[in-house]
Amino acid sequence: RFKHYYVTESVGIAIGFLISALHQSGLVCLEHTPNPMTFLNQLCNRPANEKPMMILPVGYPTKNAEIPAAAKVKKPLSAVLSVF
Repeated sequence: RFKHYYVTESVGIAIGFLISALHQSGLVCLEHTPNPMTFLNQLCNRPANEKPMMILPVGYPTKNAEIPAAAKVKKPLSAVLSVF
């Protein structure tokens, strides 16, 4: 039996890589993390020791898909970066 450290962080990084690869492939996805996630164990017939992290529906965008205006508003770099 092995001790696994930082499982949540590792899975989060892996999900980030997956999302990036999906977008590079021309697919889109919607990240959804309902609370609590335990209903997925019953729905997918998984044991209680497995913990779902995220629901990630994936597909092709429609031809007229648009990015919401609120998502295009970005903070200036100086508001999110501190140089020491």
